[in-house]
Order: sequence, then C-alpha cells, then structure tokens
Amino acid sequence: MSDRTRGRGERGDARAVRERVREFALELPGAYEDFPWGDSVVKVNRKIFVFLRPDGSDDDHPPTVTVKLTDPGAHAHAMSAPGAVPTGYGLGRAGWVTIPLGEPEAPDAELLRDWVEESYRTIAPKRLVTELDARTTG
Repeated sequence: MSDRTRGRGERGDARAVRERVREFALELPGAYEDFPWGDSVVKVNRKIFVFLRPDGSDDDHPPTVTVKLTDPGAHAHAMSAPGAVPTGYGLGRAGWVTIPLGEPEAPDAELLRDWVEESYRTIAPKRLVTELDARTTG
C-alpha cells in the first residue's frame, strides 16, 4: 500500500475529504456538478467522470468516490484501498472503481485527486485535456 494510504489523518473526516475531491473536480476545465439521481456527480461534456456519494450521515453508508481508471496500475492501486469495489451496474467492467472514504488506511484527498484527474482525462475531450496540460505547465 502506498504511503498515501496509511493512517487516518484527514481520512478520518470523510466529509472533508469528499469536499476536497469535489472542489478539485470542479476546478478542471469544463467541469460542472449535476445531481441526476440525487447524488452529486461531476461531468465534462455531459459525461460523468466522478461520482460523489452523499456525505454519509450514518456508518452503514459512508461517503464514496467513484472514478474510471483505465491505467492498470492505478486501477489495481485503487482496488487495493480498504472496501474498494468495482462499480455496480456493469460499470466495473469498464474500469470504474468505488472507494469508501473515512476508513482506516483509506486513500487521502491528494491520491483521490490524482485518480479524479485520470478519470477526467479519460472522459474529457482532447481540447480540454490540452487546456488542463497548459495550466500545469504554464
């Protein structure tokens, strides 16, 4: 397990981690929030690149982040997170992974942001990926 998936730290506050991930996703070029099933999703070009399950008002349903990871290494790393599962409704077969937040050894917000960016790059049009690259190099 990576050094960014150890200890509780901020991971103990799943709501704060979820909010940091949400804010990061919304900063990506062309990204916007939508609520198609009552849960928060972030889209680009009308396509979802991250699902953000509610803040988890009870312990039986913790907040989760769901991303599409096509890189085999990133996918395997995400699947190694405690409680991570292939996403339901057949999405898991396409590389979608659902990661619960707030668990001991759960990924921190920084690692989750990396995965959100990878998901974004998979879904976003090339022109927006180019815009993102220009932001990071410029």
